[in-house]
Amino acid sequence: MRSLAALAGVFIALVLPGSALPAAGTTFPPGFPVITDASLGVPVLGFGGAGRVERTPVILLHGNNDTPFPTACNPYGDVQALADHLLANGYRASEVWALGYQGDQCDLLADQTRRSAFAHSTVANVPDLRAFVHAVLRYTGAKRVDIVGHSLGGTLAREWMRQDHAYHLVDHLVEIDSPNHGIVNCSPSPLNYFQLPALGGFTPDSAVCLEYGADDTPFLRALNRRESHAPTEYLAIRNADTSFVYFSAMDGFFAPVPAQDRTGAPHDFSRSAELHGKRAENVDLLGQGRYDPILGTAHLGILNSPETWSLVSEFLAD
Repeated sequence: MRSLAALAGVFIALVLPGSALPAAGTTFPPGFPVITDASLGVPVLGFGGAGRVERTPVILLHGNNDTPFPTACNPYGDVQALADHLLANGYRASEVWALGYQGDQCDLLADQTRRSAFAHSTVANVPDLRAFVHAVLRYTGAKRVDIVGHSLGGTLAREWMRQDHAYHLVDHLVEIDSPNHGIVNCSPSPLNYFQLPALGGFTPDSAVCLEYGADDTPFLRALNRRESHAPTEYLAIRNADTSFVYFSAMDGFFAPVPAQDRTGAPHDFSRSAELHGKRAENVDLLGQGRYDPILGTAHLGILNSPETWSLVSEFLAD
């Protein structure tokens, strides 16, 4: 049944003319409160819609250095394409929401090291997600939400749920290639070019690397003390062949970096995106780089993938 539903979703996404399908916007509806980004001091980006709600509202969360829709400073924003898929498969605009918790990324033009700094850390963005979830619940009148997070968006959701013990507010959580057990980009090796200021400044002591630079950082130890909690149902979709944040292997534009943690110790992060526990389902995908038309990466392509979209919509329907 899962495979038939997935194939049907792929067919709809690829065959039906885009002009005939509903599309997600780039704004919040009238009457939705203005939420100020706690670390940037500006209103958060995002979208949602007014109207009747029949399904559990879905909140979509982008990854680090991304936005909920393409902006002048970020050509990706593929969360919007996932939203379009949900709208084309029965969701109302009032049931599909997205939060941009790192601004429009234009501040990166002046300083690329902000990609790994505090404002892009998980802890810094929990207050934004907390405020947004409660605003969506109040606005829609729903009792719970579903959350779909790509990369950092998935662990951001888990950290908010952990801090607030908010599992009763989330029916389904989908993580798409999320760093549940760390990233490969934080080692002190001179071959780790992600440390360079022009490539993000992911040094061992940067804010993001203090959270994700090893599988046993204080942040990840607390987050993973229990990886799935009732009553929430979990789905982790991961790249099983390559992903530049986990594998020491070529991923599109990105050459491999050493398989080391932030201390320089050898470590295999390739299964980092797996989620453990009785309530967690894991699905592996291959060849997702074909869905990233800019850099050819699996880590970014998996969010723009009809295979991922079908798995998400089927899991939420369950």
